[in-house]
Amino acid sequence: MEYEKMAITDTKVGIKGLVDSGIVEIPKIFIRPPHELAEELNMCKSTLQIPVVDLSGIEVEDRRKKIVDEIREASETWGFFQLINHGVPSSVLDGIIDGIRKFHEQDVEMKKEYYSPDPRARQVRYDSNLHLFKTEGRTSSWKDTLTISRHG
Repeated sequence: MEYEKMAITDTKVGIKGLVDSGIVEIPKIFIRPPHELAEELNMCKSTLQIPVVDLSGIEVEDRRKKIVDEIREASETWGFFQLINHGVPSSVLDGIIDGIRKFHEQDVEMKKEYYSPDPRARQVRYDSNLHLFKTEGRTSSWKDTLTISRHG
C-alpha cells in the first residue's frame, strides 16, 4: 500500500489522472473493507441534519452575535455547515463550480504545476488526497481537491 501512495503522489496526476490512464482495477488503498462500509451505513440510517446558518439580519448586532455562536457551534460539533441568505448570487456559485470543474478537466501537465500534498506549500494547491499518508489502516479517499486559500 505504501508503494501505491507514493506512486499517486510522485506522478502528481491525481485520481482523475489514474482514471484517465485507463486503470482497470481500483488500487487497494481505496477499497473500503465491509466492516467500514457497514459502520457508515448504520450512521447514515440515523437522521442526519446538516447545520444551517441563516445570515439574514447579520447587520443587527444582537443577530450577528447569534450567527457567530451558530457558526462556532456548527464548526466545533460538525466541522461544516450550510449558509443561507448570504447574498451571493446563484450565478456566482454556479461559476465557481464550473471553474473547479474546468480546472479538473485540464491537461495533467498543467495541473502538476499546482500539485502538492503540503497544505502550507502554496495558496492555490491541487492534491489527490490530503490524508493519503495519515490514514494508516484506513481507506484513502477517492478524490482530487483544489484548494484556494488566503493566508496573511
